[in-house]
Amino acid sequence: MEPLRDNDPKSIGGFALVCRIGAGGMGQVFLGESAAGHQAAVKVIKASVLDEDTRARFLSEVDSMRTVYGPFVAGFVGADAAAEQPWLAVEYVPGPDLRTYVAGHGPLPLAETASLGALLAEGLGTVHDAGLLHRDLKPQNILLSEYGPKVIDFGLAVLAERRTMLTATGFVVGSVLCMPPEQARGEHQLERSADVYALGAVLLFAAAGHYPYEGPTWQAVALKIEDPATPPDLTGLPPELEGLVTDMLALDPAARPTLPQVIERLVRVIHGLGLTALQAKRRLAGLTPEIVVPQLPPPAFDPGSGDAAYTPTTVDAAAAEDDEETGAPATAGAERPGIGTEPGEEPEDAVLAAPSGAVPGPGGTPPRGRAATAVRPAAPLRIAERIRAAYAREARF
Repeated sequence: MEPLRDNDPKSIGGFALVCRIGAGGMGQVFLGESAAGHQAAVKVIKASVLDEDTRARFLSEVDSMRTVYGPFVAGFVGADAAAEQPWLAVEYVPGPDLRTYVAGHGPLPLAETASLGALLAEGLGTVHDAGLLHRDLKPQNILLSEYGPKVIDFGLAVLAERRTMLTATGFVVGSVLCMPPEQARGEHQLERSADVYALGAVLLFAAAGHYPYEGPTWQAVALKIEDPATPPDLTGLPPELEGLVTDMLALDPAARPTLPQVIERLVRVIHGLGLTALQAKRRLAGLTPEIVVPQLPPPAFDPGSGDAAYTPTTVDAAAAEDDEETGAPATAGAERPGIGTEPGEEPEDAVLAAPSGAVPGPGGTPPRGRAATAVRPAAPLRIAERIRAAYAREARF
């Protein structure tokens, strides 16, 4: 995370922007905070990405995204593709993405990798059930949290389908590293098996720290992906996962396993380690480092706003009437002598209230040099005190 820059918007779509989370090909991502204090990841889409047709497709995609619910999918919060600055807000997940975690801590252990794959497969299943494909699953789009992994940016690849995704010569687009052959060839009518391939690439990266195919340019990577004579590099992958990942990375989409089959095989690996799926999930969640989430600073105090702190004063009508009848003054030190009170002494139940802003002296007494007002007890209390004092004088013990 980094602070907002001078040219960044201060708010978008009703969210006050707190800081920058990251950036991608589609635009800049901010941490936003609603008026009620709900935090969300707000992605401001580059206007250059959206022509009229793509805006319409994005609106349709957003309508579908509203229907996606699941514990391993970042929840949809809001969007406006028709705005001058198109934006999309999703649930904010306070955890690192998988690529950042592996780069800093190394590959995941076997049980945690198997749990990650099974949970992501369930998350992708909710996306598919809503009639969507992710199209761009990669380590950067997988966030690790204390509740398990979260899939983000599902459906946003629709914004890039009308553009050439692999544009500049010599520039490796991150998406190509997890891209299935049919997508690398430029096909847009993708099936669910495309996400299965990408999930296999993610599992390889999580367990071994590298992708199935790598190269100096995106063209070199794409050629390897499409070449039947070039098998994926599975170096460092635990033997327990080799068969499954190989099947998930099959060139033929029809030869890849379904998501339920992926879950079943990964859970079998977990059981082979003597763990339950829940125990493995807890191990995975335990890897997530604690993240300090920034928040908006408290508003500055404005004395003229009418919100100044005050101490309410209670006026006792009975006491006021009693004072009027007796003519007793209400100032400190002027309490007339009476039952239980000697001249020059304060009554036992008198409460001294210092003026606003005054600092009490030793023992809680009012500061010198400032007048202190006495809050007199109500008339019934004073009568009771007089009776008590009179009884005390006559008591033998």
